[in-house]
Amino acid sequence: MKIVIIDGQGGKMGQSVIAQLKKSFPSLSVIAIGTNSIATSAMLKAGADAGATGENPVLVASRDADIIIGPIGIVIADSLLGEITPAMAEAIGKSHAYKILIPVNKCNHYVVGCENLTLTESIALVIKEVENHL
Repeated sequence: MKIVIIDGQGGKMGQSVIAQLKKSFPSLSVIAIGTNSIATSAMLKAGADAGATGENPVLVASRDADIIIGPIGIVIADSLLGEITPAMAEAIGKSHAYKILIPVNKCNHYVVGCENLTLTESIALVIKEVENHL
């Protein structure tokens, strides 16, 4: 199973997701894709098995991923302060992977009906969803 975590900015969300995934499922192989080197580095430090940075790794990893996890902005062009290119958003959106998107009401988008959860609470829900999908 190919699980891809995509994050940008400082990579804190991806770092936290990877740390919890590895704690809950130690043998699970996780690939970290950062929109910048700081995000990738943070996710690798959290225990990702492999990592890459930039647009092309997002395009390539999205082709055959089984699960893609990241903030909801990864499917919105120009989000994460412009770090998500239109090509990235399109590749993730078109991917046949099961997408687990973490709602973040920032960067000029708001998800109606989503509770205002802490990052810790959101990641706990991500881990449950991965477990349900394995």
